[in-house]
Amino acid sequence: MNFKIISIVINFLLLLFTTLLFGQEHQLPPVKLNFGSGHFYMVGGQGHETDTITIYYHKPKTFSAKTRVLLVIPGSGRNGDDYRDAWTETSERYDVLILSPSYPEEKYPYSNYHLGSTVKDVNIYKGITFKRNSNQVFMDEKAISFKVNNNTEEWLYNDFDRIFETVKLNLRLEQEQYDMFGHSAGGQILHRFALLFPHSKANRILASNAGSYTVPDTNVSFPFGLKNIEISKASLSKSFQKKLVIFLGEQDDENERGGLLLRSKTVDKQGLHRLARGHYFYTKSTEFAKRHKYNSKWKLVSIPNVGHNQRKMAAAAAAYLYKM
Repeated sequence: MNFKIISIVINFLLLLFTTLLFGQEHQLPPVKLNFGSGHFYMVGGQGHETDTITIYYHKPKTFSAKTRVLLVIPGSGRNGDDYRDAWTETSERYDVLILSPSYPEEKYPYSNYHLGSTVKDVNIYKGITFKRNSNQVFMDEKAISFKVNNNTEEWLYNDFDRIFETVKLNLRLEQEQYDMFGHSAGGQILHRFALLFPHSKANRILASNAGSYTVPDTNVSFPFGLKNIEISKASLSKSFQKKLVIFLGEQDDENERGGLLLRSKTVDKQGLHRLARGHYFYTKSTEFAKRHKYNSKWKLVSIPNVGHNQRKMAAAAAAYLYKM
């Protein structure tokens, strides 16, 4: 029995075990991907076993076992269908299978989505105010409370390999890795994914126009720094080996009014707009890696004449990833 057959058998057994573990009431229809655009459903991960994730996809006409895979992570609207649609032309042109998971906001609020379930017991809303006629959300850090969730099995990031492996098994793909693109809240998710969850099968990770960051700084409390979260030096060393790209629209600056922008005493130290915060994160990360002698593969790429626009950033990302 060769390695490929062994891998298929193992994945089948894992899916069978999941079905038995979660019970009959959580069974969903088998994953089936027709050519073109569509969607399928998956059960949520640990802590969300009774919840359902909708995966929007586009399967190109040229699909084969060698087709590449891209996971596209939506912003705070959780609109996986719109994000999928921004990539259909790329899918057909470059033979890429697009998968965009859509997490329902009522089941995956800010703490579970933007922060990937890395925190729990969250009481945040009393400390939040919205500035009228603006896109700015102010957070009083003294009025909120939460606990760091060091149970990594409950983190949202586990879903990404699981989605990939499920599709790989059902479509008999030969790919061992997948690429990722996330914009706005999706960019928040992906830079934290690379930083905190480096053992994934993700290859190139493009975190686009994130509103705030978890900076590699052990003197700043989580979620805006690494203080109070359990992460080893070995794990951080591996994090900097991930191919993370901070992907920034050069017009996502102080004049941009699209999307919500979090403001607080700690976050504002990163900058007063997304472009500044992206540069801050990359600069501080580079300094941190050098200070700890980590060999960093992280990059920063700026896209001219684009602001907080997921479709235009997706087009730039497509050219970056697949245009030879």
